[in-house]
Amino acid sequence: MYCSKCGASMADGAAFCSNCGQAFAVATLPPHSPVLAASLAGPTASGAVAISPYAAVPCVEYAGFWLRFLALLIDNVVMGIGFVLILIPLIFLTGLGGLLSQIHPDEELNDAGIFVLIGLIFLAATVSLVFTWLYHALMESSEWQATVGKKALGLVVTDMAGQRVSFARSTGRHFGKIITNVIPAFIGYIMAGFTEKKQALHDMLAGCLVLRRNG
Repeated sequence: MYCSKCGASMADGAAFCSNCGQAFAVATLPPHSPVLAASLAGPTASGAVAISPYAAVPCVEYAGFWLRFLALLIDNVVMGIGFVLILIPLIFLTGLGGLLSQIHPDEELNDAGIFVLIGLIFLAATVSLVFTWLYHALMESSEWQATVGKKALGLVVTDMAGQRVSFARSTGRHFGKIITNVIPAFIGYIMAGFTEKKQALHDMLAGCLVLRRNG
């Protein structure tokens, strides 16, 4: 058994992760359960090993579409602020700021003005691509296992075993959204509302889950 919060190995029957303190639910298991067979209550007076009818199992709850959508809205606000804070200094460091000041709205754009606008669009697109990639990939593979929006709502991104994802897997999940975006009518995202494990298309492609953290 592994902790879904930090990925540490858990002792059978543990109610809390010894590494991070994540709470586990205690559930009654049926007599034929393989988990029950591994949950030992200790030796009896005769020396035989008794099996407890209780075992610690992870509190797993998949995050649905609307909760993830709200997290996305929060992230868009955070990324928008971060994008502006990064782009404005870059405009001046690259010299585009001085060139932009020479463009007047009441005058026709000359070749230099068109070049400046193209340069500005290219710079903004590049910064946006790199910033959104690093924002998602670094944060979802960090100890938080979440972006700011997901963290605020108690969500974490894990692999299919409930463990922390690597930077490479998080990167794959992020760029998997390119395929999700190609699907008409946002079906790739809406899948998070009706699939068994509440996975959007890019979650399936990267082998990831988005879980609600309990406790």
